[in-house]
Amino acid sequence: MKRFIVSTALLLTMAVSVFAAGSDMTPLVVVKLNGSETITVKSVKDRVNFWMKQYDMQEMSLDNKKAVLDNLINEKLFAQAAAKEGISITDSQIDQGFLTAMSQRLGQQFTTESQLSDYLQKIVNKSLSAFVKDISGLSLSDYKAYLKNQILCQNYVFAKKQDEFKKIAATDEEIRNYYRLNPVVRNEMVKLFIVLVPKGKDAASAKKKLEKILKDYNKQPSKSRDDFEVTLAKDEDNHKAYEAGYMNMTTQQAQQYGWDAKKVIELFDRKKGYVSELSETDTDFQFFVVKDHYAQKNLSIDDVVYPDSTVTVYEYIKQGLTQQKQSQFLAQASQDLYKSLDTKSNVDRKKTGDALDKLLNWESE
Repeated sequence: MKRFIVSTALLLTMAVSVFAAGSDMTPLVVVKLNGSETITVKSVKDRVNFWMKQYDMQEMSLDNKKAVLDNLINEKLFAQAAAKEGISITDSQIDQGFLTAMSQRLGQQFTTESQLSDYLQKIVNKSLSAFVKDISGLSLSDYKAYLKNQILCQNYVFAKKQDEFKKIAATDEEIRNYYRLNPVVRNEMVKLFIVLVPKGKDAASAKKKLEKILKDYNKQPSKSRDDFEVTLAKDEDNHKAYEAGYMNMTTQQAQQYGWDAKKVIELFDRKKGYVSELSETDTDFQFFVVKDHYAQKNLSIDDVVYPDSTVTVYEYIKQGLTQQKQSQFLAQASQDLYKSLDTKSNVDRKKTGDALDKLLNWESE
C-alpha cells in the first residue's frame, strides 16, 4: 500500500511540473509587423528576473509585470519596424554599448572587453560570463542580445525623429534662470595623482609592485616628476598591473571613500608636492601625490566648473538641460511611435483581462 501511495505522489509531482512548464510556454502576444515573434509567459518571467536582479528586488507587482510585457512588445515592434526599414546595428555598436553598461555599473572606464575581463578577475575574482550571470541572470550572449534590442530601438526612434531631435537645445533664458535658482559652489578641492595596484590573487606581489613604483617616483627630481607621472599614466605595457591618474577630490568625496574626519583634514592640510606613504585598502595598495589646492568658491556663470578644464558653468548647465530635454523628447517620441505601431494587424494579444492576470501571477502556482 505504501508503494502505491509513493508512486501516486511521484506522478502528481510530475504532473505539476509538466503543467508549470506548459504554462511557461503559453503564448501571450504575437508581434507580426515584419515576420512573427511570440512572447510567452517565460519571456516575461526571464525579463522580470532580469530587472529584479538589476534592482535587487524580492518581488514584482502585477502592474509592473504588465509594464514589462508592454516593454517586450515595444522592443519587438521597434526591432521589426527597424528591420523593415533597413535600420540595423553593427557588432561594434553592440560591443561599445556593452562596455558602456559595464563601465557605468562598475564605476570604471573600460575600452576593451579583455580589459574588463582582467579587471573582474583581479578585483572580484570572477570571469566575465560569471559576473554577467550574477548581475542579470542572463548568459553573456543573451545579455548582449538584450542590449542589441535596446540600441536598435533607440536607433529606430532616433532615425524617425532625428530632424526634430537635432533642434532641441536649452535656451539662454532657461540656462540663466536655472543658474539663478541653483547657485553653483565649488567646494574646497585638492588635486591628487594616485597610483594603485589591485591585490588580485597575490597581495604580496601587488604590494611589492607598488613599493617599486613609489621608490622610483621618489628618486625623480622635482622638475621631472610631472613627466614621470604622465609616463606612468600612459604606460600601456603595465596598464594591467596598476592604475595611475589624476583626480580632483573634495572633502565630501574623501569621506565617501571611507576616510575619517581626521584623515581628511590631514590630506587637505598637506602642502603641494607631498608624497604619501604606501597604504592598503580591502582591494588594493596605493599612494598619492598632492598636486594642487583649490579653495571653496562661489562660481559665476562664466567660471570654469573644475580646475584644469575649459567647460564653464554656463556650458555645463546648457549641456545638462539640453540632455534632459532630449531625453524627455525621445521618451515621448518612443511612446507616440509605439502607439502608432500597436495595432491589431501588428500585435495579436492572445491573453487579456483575468486570463492574462492569472498567468502573470505565477507566484500563486
